[in-house]
Amino acid sequence: MGKKGAGQAIGVTAVTPVRALPTGARLVCADNTGAKELQIISVIDYKGVRRRMSKAGVGDQVVASVKKGTPEMRKQVVRAVIVRQTKEYRRKDGIRIKFEDNAAVLITPDGAPRGSEIRGPIAKEAAERWPRVAGIASMVV
Repeated sequence: MGKKGAGQAIGVTAVTPVRALPTGARLVCADNTGAKELQIISVIDYKGVRRRMSKAGVGDQVVASVKKGTPEMRKQVVRAVIVRQTKEYRRKDGIRIKFEDNAAVLITPDGAPRGSEIRGPIAKEAAERWPRVAGIASMVV
């Protein structure tokens, strides 16, 4: 087998699109929980190489700290799902997609959204992995 496709089985799809958000990245909070800006602390279920910084992409669950928002929400450590990223990624059908901002939605530990509405579109990859989040989304792209 040549360089192209080395290390990946043919016909196997990647679990998530390109992981473009490293630990420490700032995200817009796209729901109405009172949080405005989040900072990624760690990525849940990230399997990486030793001493490599963990990264997250669309559809990944992260642990984040609320940096801006209401006084009750600020400084809280929360779980969130990435719903948009600015880094372009390719879908199975060949379409390339990217968004204007990096955004996340706060969830409970069992995967239910904490807010009652989501501002802006969410990626189809996030909607497929998190159906309860997709249920309150206004638009799925």
